[in-house]
Parts: sequence; C-alpha cells; structure tokens
Amino acid sequence: MLGISRWFLFKVIAASLIAVGASSLVLLYFVPSPPSTVVTATSQVGGGYEFLGQRYQAILARAGVKLELIHTGGSSENIKLLQDKNSGVMIGFAQGGVANSQLAPDVMSLGRVNYQPFWLFYRGTDTLVSMQQLVAQHIAVGAEGSGTQLAAAQILGLSGVNSKNTTFSPLGGAAAVKALKEGTVDSAFLAYSPNAPIVQSLMRDPDIRVMSLNRTEALTRIFPHLVELKLPEGVIDFARNIPGSDVNLIGTTNAVLVRKDLHPHIVHLLVKALSEEHRKPGLFERAGEFPTAIDPEFDVSDVAASFYKNGPSFLHGLLPFWLVTHVQRFLAVSFAVAAILLPVFSYAPKMYTWFVRERLRALYRRLRAIEADLQNDISSAHLGALETELQSVDRAATIFGVPMRHSDLFFSLKVHIDLLRARLASRRAELLRREIRAA
Repeated sequence: MLGISRWFLFKVIAASLIAVGASSLVLLYFVPSPPSTVVTATSQVGGGYEFLGQRYQAILARAGVKLELIHTGGSSENIKLLQDKNSGVMIGFAQGGVANSQLAPDVMSLGRVNYQPFWLFYRGTDTLVSMQQLVAQHIAVGAEGSGTQLAAAQILGLSGVNSKNTTFSPLGGAAAVKALKEGTVDSAFLAYSPNAPIVQSLMRDPDIRVMSLNRTEALTRIFPHLVELKLPEGVIDFARNIPGSDVNLIGTTNAVLVRKDLHPHIVHLLVKALSEEHRKPGLFERAGEFPTAIDPEFDVSDVAASFYKNGPSFLHGLLPFWLVTHVQRFLAVSFAVAAILLPVFSYAPKMYTWFVRERLRALYRRLRAIEADLQNDISSAHLGALETELQSVDRAATIFGVPMRHSDLFFSLKVHIDLLRARLASRRAELLRREIRAA
C-alpha cells in the first residue's frame, strides 16, 4: 500500500533504532550512572573529621554507596586534594578561614554542618587567663597542613605568641593528647567536637585544664570566620560539675566540600546524610540550625540549596536511589523523541497529501505522454505499446490505493484513463479500417 516496500519499512525501523541507541549513548555521557564508591578526605586518625566521615559512611551505605575515608593532615590538605582532579578525592571536610571559592574554584560547598570549637588544654594547677601566659611554653598546634595549625597561628599570633618566642610542635589529634598527658608539651591547641572522646577524656583528667579565653568578641571582629562559643558550667558531667565554671571558647564552622563534577545524585544523597546527622541539637548548636544553605566562603551547590529549602526532589522522594538515574535517562529519551516526533506528526498529514498528489501527478504525466503520441500518425505496433502503457497506468492507480479522503483525485484519474482508453480504441478501429481498405 502507498508503494511502501518491506525494505523501506526495514530501513525506517533500523534508522529509528539507531537514533534511539545514539540518544542513549549521548545520555550515558551527559547523565552517567553515579559511582558506587566515593573517596573522602578526612583528618588524622581519631580526628573529628574522621568521626563525621564514619557517620556519613553508615548513612550512605544504606543506599549502596561506599564512602572510602582517607586520612590527611586536615582542612588545607583536603582542599588541595579536592582541587587535584587526579587525586580521586571527591569529598572533603574543611573549617572556616582556610580557603574560599577564589582560591579553590573547582570546589563547592554543601553548606556548614556544625560549630568547630578550638580548645586550649594545658597542664598544671594554675589558671591561665590570658594567651600571653603561653609565651615560652611548648605548644602542640596541630599537624602540618591542618586548619587547626592555621587557626592556632592566627589566634595565638594575635596575642604575640609565635614561633620566635614559643616552641610550636606540629602535633595534632591523638599524638598531641599523648604528648600533653606525658608532659612533653605544656599545652595543646585542638579542634574537636565537645562530644569527641578526646575532649571528654581531657575534661575529666585532673592534671589537665582548659583555658577560658578572654576578648573572644574582638577575635570574631578581626577574623570574621570565627565565632564565640560558651561551654556552660557542668555540661560535660553535671554530677561532677565538669567544667567547674563557664568556659569561653573561640571556634569556627565546618563545611563539607565536594568537587564541582561530583555526580548530582551523590551530592543529593550526601546532603540528605548531612541533614539527617546535623539537624539535631548539640552543646553549641540549636535544633535545625545546621546544615546551612549559606556558606560565606564557598559557592553552595544548587542541589544542596534546593534540598535545604524544598526537601528531596520528587524522584528521590518517590524512588530508590539506584533507580533515579535510570528513570531520568528514560524521561530524557522520551522527551527527546517527543520533541522530534511531535513536529513530524504535525506535518505528517501535509506530507502525506503531498506524497499522494505527487504520485497522481506522475500518473497524469504518463497519461499526457500517451495523449501526446495520439496526436501523431502512429503505427499499429506503436498503438499497442500505448495501450500497454495505459494498462500499466491503470494498474498502478489501483495498486496505489488512494485513501478515501482523496477519492475525488482517484476517480478523476480513472475517468481520464477511461477517456484515453476510448480514444485508443477509436484509433485502433480507425487503423483497422485503413488496413481493410488497403487490402
């Protein structure tokens, strides 16, 4: 029907399959599947960032994503690893004041997740009330490349405590605590959550004291990334009244940073983990205060900002994590095919009408050729050829199968075929009379 052969249909189907296959390959590039393992830069062994990483690790494992934790020197090294696309690190922790989007353009933030207090623990029975009293001491200021070391240099340096008049040791985490308890350092500048086992242990050690800082508001004005924190009397151990009085601390906020090319579904899953872990109240944090959709130093991911404002996306709220990408690909292919086919379908009737008329015009051209030959003096053999051609046109018109809505064109063609057949018959009779007379 319509002169469409099986070979033509095969070519159309093959072309359609190739188009769908090509679209799928393109979508695999633009909408790749999320990785099953993501490398995360944390801190030293036993550090606060390692603890957070382990919490996220357990949450992401429920969705079948493995969070591989690697130990680093801390914030500064984490940002360097995130900037290095060959490092394999896609997620990292950093405290405020270490870097920003100008210094690390390939990194974006998922928001601030909690307060990061800085603790100054020291040995002895005397109460230290001023950082100037630390001059000439031996202080553990954090590992090389850590944000703790950078914060210690800023905060202590502002009080005139520096490497020229004081011994700084690049010890952090468990190593710093060990040195403090053994007496090889006089004090330790640490960055840990108040719930961290290291802080809990030091707060209960009768030989170790924590310094309550003065002029904390001035510090926050000089360094905007710093915040004032207060540890209330008795909050660590109410029965034993630890600490024995309010402790003024200085701190900052921690950010979870990711590379900008991290798969958006992993970002969504991670933001969900951040919300689950940090929306609860803490010793310094109010319920719902974290995670924040604002980061004063880094650009915040659009996925994170949308999640904090509107909750999980429709697909993530409806489907399992592993299925979302496949559904998105299917929808993308469907929309792409619809975008192609809808215009085709809208023009299809016009194209079909043009096709029908063009085929009928071709048959009319053959009729005109037959009629033109009839104007000449033709032989009996030539007349037979014209009759054969007319039969071919008639057969083609019948096989063509003109649709009902174009019946007027079909019957008009049949009328002209019949008229031409009558003229051929008349010419045949005339030739026959001439042959009889000639005989």
